[in-house]
Amino acid sequence: MEPEIVTVGLDGSPESLAAAQWAADEADRRHFVLRLLHAWKLLAAEVADTPPDRDQNAGARRIVRQALEVVRERHPHLQIIEDLVGSEAEPALLRAGEESRMVVLGSRALGAWESFALGDVSLDVMGRADGPVVLVRASERAQPDAAESTGTPHGAASRIVVGVSLNGPCEPLLAFAFDAAASRGIPLQVVHGRPLPVQAYAPWGVDPDAAAEVVRQADGELRDVISPWRARFHDVPVELTVLPESATRAIVQTAPEAGLLAVGRRRHRPFLAPRVGPVAHAAIHHVTCPVAVVPHD
Repeated sequence: MEPEIVTVGLDGSPESLAAAQWAADEADRRHFVLRLLHAWKLLAAEVADTPPDRDQNAGARRIVRQALEVVRERHPHLQIIEDLVGSEAEPALLRAGEESRMVVLGSRALGAWESFALGDVSLDVMGRADGPVVLVRASERAQPDAAESTGTPHGAASRIVVGVSLNGPCEPLLAFAFDAAASRGIPLQVVHGRPLPVQAYAPWGVDPDAAAEVVRQADGELRDVISPWRARFHDVPVELTVLPESATRAIVQTAPEAGLLAVGRRRHRPFLAPRVGPVAHAAIHHVTCPVAVVPHD
């Protein structure tokens, strides 16, 4: 049986080093293989006995070796593949994603408002990959999962958060989230946001009875969806959170300080529609923990 692979895309930035460290933690935890991938379309053909000062690929090798050194500090026995690919980054990462359990990429902060940006390559890979794509901020580089660093499952960072829409099947998303929580031995918080209907509003504000009824109904639907997953992952503590808010607001309010946020992405979106929906868009721009975007039908 072939070992599972976690692929991280490298470009030499602090963000990609943070992604490499997160990916190494994930691979080590699950006994997977880590692939350190750097794609450069001008990669020269290998020539035996090339002097170092004439190696046209020296810069590309340096990017991979730097990540390797960072990873080895914490994971000296992890199986690692160093992969230099003579290609544009996007097709190289998409091909690697077909062979990997997940692809991990770095994401950079824009400023004090905790807003984050993705380059065109990251956005395209996230919107087209066959499997999960995890986006990691540079601040995550030196921080192992809280449950591992403290030895306790308690605390906000010691939970996985998953956003569930209830508008259709999302088995790959729930499978990813439950598996992530189980592999870490920490709780899973399942979040659903449901906006209040017009009739819930009164001249003086929100009708509390109408709002409570909306939350009660959504909570029942969410329990029905999660029930078989609870049975399958009976060791994972599960907390259900239903908020009378839009899905985007519910996720942004709930995810801060989580260890990982998982959100879904429809594989088949209307022509000319954005590559990701509003929930994933809000998550990747405004949530500071690592964000996994999981495609599903």
